[in-house]
Amino acid sequence: MKYAILSKGDSKSNALTQKMKSYMKDFKMIQDDDEPDIVISVGGDGTLLQAFHTYSHRLDDCSFVGVHTGHLGFYADWLPHEVERLIIAINNEPIQRIEYPLIEVIVRYTNGGRESRYLALNEATIKTHNGATLVVDVDIRGEQFERFRGDGLCMSTPSGSTAYNKALGGALIHPSLEAMQMAEIASINNRVFRTVGSPLVLPKHHTIHVTPVNRGMLQLTIDHIASDHQGISSIQYRVADEKIKFARFRPFPFWKRVHDSFIASE
Repeated sequence: MKYAILSKGDSKSNALTQKMKSYMKDFKMIQDDDEPDIVISVGGDGTLLQAFHTYSHRLDDCSFVGVHTGHLGFYADWLPHEVERLIIAINNEPIQRIEYPLIEVIVRYTNGGRESRYLALNEATIKTHNGATLVVDVDIRGEQFERFRGDGLCMSTPSGSTAYNKALGGALIHPSLEAMQMAEIASINNRVFRTVGSPLVLPKHHTIHVTPVNRGMLQLTIDHIASDHQGISSIQYRVADEKIKFARFRPFPFWKRVHDSFIASE
């Protein structure tokens, strides 16, 4: 079994990472940072997101598992005192692979038809570079849906619906559904300008195109990664063909995670 392991970088996560490497060496596991069969993140959901983007080119060939050293996360489901049990399970038990949908983002530019492609595990957002009002045309399945004016738009995956999307008033969606959600960020609604004003949940076969009305600098985020883009002609969002695979060795119910994160008192 070949593995890669990524640490959050704090002292607690680094110490646990070294402890896990020692355990894995006892099981003759091979550290292979280039072509791992399993990718282990030690930290929190942010560390898992980092691991996903590091190995997004190997989604067909590896599975992910998270160990959290802080607050309970939606992706990191093992506790520090359980790492020996986790490593035993990796080596001795059948791996159940649970697949979660991703969002594909294709950014097209005005100069020569150049384009860039990204995958998001949580969400992808579009805003202006300087905080000015974003004005974009939103097309769904090739038909104009609305002209949006506001701070920005957030496209989220089902698993990412519990993150920024939830703060925007979006719905929580179970990751077994192949869908994406569009939520508005501080839209302008008055007698002159009007948007739908509600989050939209779209199935896999629907595509959203966002076309800037003004050609200024835009800020795009893909999960935790933010970048500025000039000369965007359009952005396409859809449920990706690829999926992320999580290695499961015990039940980890989504709605229990929702309860524990947002409802439970402790």
